[in-house]
Amino acid sequence: MDPSQPARLRLPDEAATLELGRILAEILANPATRAALLLRGDLGSGKTTLVRGLAGALPGGDEAEVASPSFNIVNVYPTRPEVFHVDLYRIPGGDPCVEEHLEAALENQAVAVVEWAQHLSRALAPPDRLECDWLPVPSGRLCELTAHGRRGAAALTALIAACPNLLDR
Repeated sequence: MDPSQPARLRLPDEAATLELGRILAEILANPATRAALLLRGDLGSGKTTLVRGLAGALPGGDEAEVASPSFNIVNVYPTRPEVFHVDLYRIPGGDPCVEEHLEAALENQAVAVVEWAQHLSRALAPPDRLECDWLPVPSGRLCELTAHGRRGAAALTALIAACPNLLDR
């Protein structure tokens, strides 16, 4: 599959969403494939579940209490690499601190994950990123992933190779 084209993954249940998070943890922990993860989807679509799987699979993840950071705007998990979990649900117009958090994540070589990324200004979107759109389906979940930048493309290529059984053809 061509990483310049979006890939669709079918996730039949919560366990598959957690597993996708674990696979992404392995991929995004590697500096060569470390890309920001921008998540767009409705309430209850699986965004925080994915982050729980991702953070929990990284070294130190057993210390991470993953929850939606809607009221804090950002949670930083004590994983290696650190995960900066940003939630823009309450600030659809943007907030100056979001830029600071994203810059700090990049400077610290952390994994940046942004929920409600549809509220993120394109000017603030990291150049190396995977954009994940949660699409409505009658059952389960469908994620459409689009790569941007060299590391985003490398991450998508690695993801497709790691979970061919989830590809929605």
